[in-house]
Amino acid sequence: MSVEKSKKLFEQSKKSLAGGVSSAARAKGPFPIFFEKGKGPYLYDVDGNKYIDYYLGSGPDIFGHAPDFLNDAVIKDMQKGQVFGAQHPSEITISEKIQSIVPCAELVRYASSGTEAVQLAIRVARAYTKKNKIIKFEGHYHGWMDSIGYIPNPSLNQPGGDESPPAVPISEGIAKGTEEEIILLPWNNIEILKECIKKNADNIGVIITEAILCNTNTIMPKPGYLEEMRELCNDNNIVLIFDEVITGFRVALGGAQELLGVTPDLATFAKAMAGGYPISMVAGKKEIMSLIGDGSVFHGGTLNSNVMSVSATEAALNKLSANDGAVYKHIYELSNELMEGFRKISIKYEVPMIIQGPGPTFSVSFTDAEEITDYRSHIQNIDSSKYKKYCEKMLENGVHIWPDGRYYVSSEHTKEDILKTLEAADKVIGSL
Repeated sequence: MSVEKSKKLFEQSKKSLAGGVSSAARAKGPFPIFFEKGKGPYLYDVDGNKYIDYYLGSGPDIFGHAPDFLNDAVIKDMQKGQVFGAQHPSEITISEKIQSIVPCAELVRYASSGTEAVQLAIRVARAYTKKNKIIKFEGHYHGWMDSIGYIPNPSLNQPGGDESPPAVPISEGIAKGTEEEIILLPWNNIEILKECIKKNADNIGVIITEAILCNTNTIMPKPGYLEEMRELCNDNNIVLIFDEVITGFRVALGGAQELLGVTPDLATFAKAMAGGYPISMVAGKKEIMSLIGDGSVFHGGTLNSNVMSVSATEAALNKLSANDGAVYKHIYELSNELMEGFRKISIKYEVPMIIQGPGPTFSVSFTDAEEITDYRSHIQNIDSSKYKKYCEKMLENGVHIWPDGRYYVSSEHTKEDILKTLEAADKVIGSL
């Protein structure tokens, strides 16, 4: 498989683009591929090679690439204008639709990216509780802004350790002092969370969590963990935020909160919400969200609720909710087939692997561990070097996957795509 043009373009990009790549995940993965065109779940590099795509634009492309029904709706609506600086009918239509399907959505507010939505959710939560400190968890990602841009110390590679491990900035240039408002905890450990709140309840105003830990091995919450977290927030005047930027409208129409049966106070959405068009949302309880509406909490953004993104959202939600959730039934069926196929290949070649997640997004990792339940067990046990080789060889065999082990499945993938993917995986894993 020749990629000569791709290599040349990559070198050219380094001269004109800061970083030369579009995302940190891609920078850590195999050689970047630059795509000219794509349709459905397929992508083509500039050398003409075709790939079955499970990267899906980092998750938004739940209908594959360039879906006609989305593009047709956007082209039609944009003839009326692009940005009005005021409400328009479609914005009200999608808001009422979302209120009917997302459990926590008593009121909603729109922005353009997941990072923006998280910042707004944190701001309004602090305004409501009058408390500044934020609990966030190891391995969770909530955008790149200074107020939440902290990760575990990279040397933290053993289970156990401090109950409140040291946090380091995600980047140089993070404003000094912001770390004082962050309390970083291990996830899926309710006893540590209880003890932390007991000691700091007067200062903690926010708990933010991915309801399903998609950014670290697609880890599901332990039974009862989110339910007890919900009760702790109720009892201590803490706003519970679910970051559903990945899970929203992907794992279920109402997001992870519908799938898991736990309703947060606020939730953030983006990615699959508009099938690839740029929009994000904060949804939540009226008593909290009203602080934005009455002007107590400021939120701006010239392109918020722009016609194109709202139009795409309306078309996407209509598609996802049609025919008693037929899109989700299709995605779950294919996802389960793909996951089960990986498990059979693991047994066939006696290569220890864990395949976990709800289905529409899931992760594959090479490990001898019996389970991966949090960030610490993830970094201690997975064989990242073996996965990197696997990822590169899958690319050589026409399958485009995430460098961190994550898979996204779209409505446009077919059983034939799953079969070809498993054939490639059989070949690659058998050679490792």
